[in-house]
Amino acid sequence: MRRDFFAEEALRCDDFLGGRAKIWQPKQGLGYRAGVDPVLLAASVEARPGQEVLELGCGAAPALVCLGVRVGGLRVAGVELQPSYAALARRNIAENGLEGEILEADLARPPAALKARVFDHVFANPPYFEPGKRSVSPDAGIELAQAGALPLADWVALAAKRLKPRGTATFVQRVERLPELLAALNAHLGSVEVLPLAPREGRAPRLILARGRKGGRADFRLCPPLVLHAGACHLEDGEDYTNVVKAALRDGKSIIFGG
Repeated sequence: MRRDFFAEEALRCDDFLGGRAKIWQPKQGLGYRAGVDPVLLAASVEARPGQEVLELGCGAAPALVCLGVRVGGLRVAGVELQPSYAALARRNIAENGLEGEILEADLARPPAALKARVFDHVFANPPYFEPGKRSVSPDAGIELAQAGALPLADWVALAAKRLKPRGTATFVQRVERLPELLAALNAHLGSVEVLPLAPREGRAPRLILARGRKGGRADFRLCPPLVLHAGACHLEDGEDYTNVVKAALRDGKSIIFGG
């Protein structure tokens, strides 16, 4: 676990959602930096004003902040193992005017303060890789974000326990781990839905968004892929996101499963 905290000169404040959200995170090469994945995850959570939401393994809380900025009136909570990132998450929550708290805790041993609460929605971006199955990053924060020791099934089980009846748990994960994720979702939740994220039209999905509902009874649903980039290949400098993705990343619009 990293016990050090980031020096101010090691940080930069980045614009998310077209500048509506401001996220402090390490500069390039100095720690884990959020890409588009947590923003798309936040865009897919069907939260409504007045609800309570929880992010497991929130890091500096880019997803939590993006969701809180997109849906006003939420009470947000996050759990983060590393003190340096938990401190950044608290700063980002406060500076974006959100109501909530960040717990510094190991998800393998949830604290009493977490066990005492339930939420309308829980979401997470669990590490994409299993320990020992990739090159190890020299940065402890990046390594833990990419290849944590907690089994994927335990992330899902914890999310399910912390949900209110009819609440949803949403995850973003690599497509290679879909069988593992589906097994866990079916064991703990119902009404499971999967939204593949394809890099371009005609390309195989690399990531998926998956959601289950506590007490849900609907049949499994595999949605048509959401295509991230327009065109068959990247032809020029600059962004080439599709309109739906661009609206989610820049304008804070929702991503609808199957929509």
